Amino acid sequence: MSGEGSGVTVLGLDPGTRHFGWGVVRRAGTRLTHVAHGVIHVADEGALGERLVAIERALVEVVEAHAPLEASIESLFFAKDAQAAAKLGHARGVALLVCSRAGLPSFEYPPARVKRTVTGAGRADKSQVAHMIRVMLGLAQAPPADAADALAIAVTHLQGRALPRPVSRGPRVSGTNR
Repeated sequence: MSGEGSGVTVLGLDPGTRHFGWGVVRRAGTRLTHVAHGVIHVADEGALGERLVAIERALVEVVEAHAPLEASIESLFFAKDAQAAAKLGHARGVALLVCSRAGLPSFEYPPARVKRTVTGAGRADKSQVAHMIRVMLGLAQAPPADAADALAIAVTHLQGRALPRPVSRGPRVSGTNR
């Protein structure tokens, strides 16, 4: 299903300890196709460890259901709230662990690069990202913000990935003329 010969399927991840966005995008040639997306909503009242276990379980299900070949995740950025940044780091760690256990190579992208790739502007807001993802992937409606961000991360990875090489039409001759 996801084999290299027929295209590549990428899981995009937008970590959060309360709302964890995920999106799966497939590229065959130069065409991008939406596969699935969602948001893992975790109860706010539980202990952090319990929320991380819930995220891990849900991500394992996503990986098993969609069999991506690679994963892309938003890189850490420096926030004013150190405690929030630390919690985000825990959620990222769970995501990286799930991907590593599944044998998925993971690639990180800073938020500004993701926004620039999808909207053309590194300071785009969430609604602009969601709108462009809807247009790029031909969705009937814009996905929830966290899922749109995850899809945008997957699109960023696929856009930066080397395009497939064309099939050779004959022997290549190399050398120097004397």
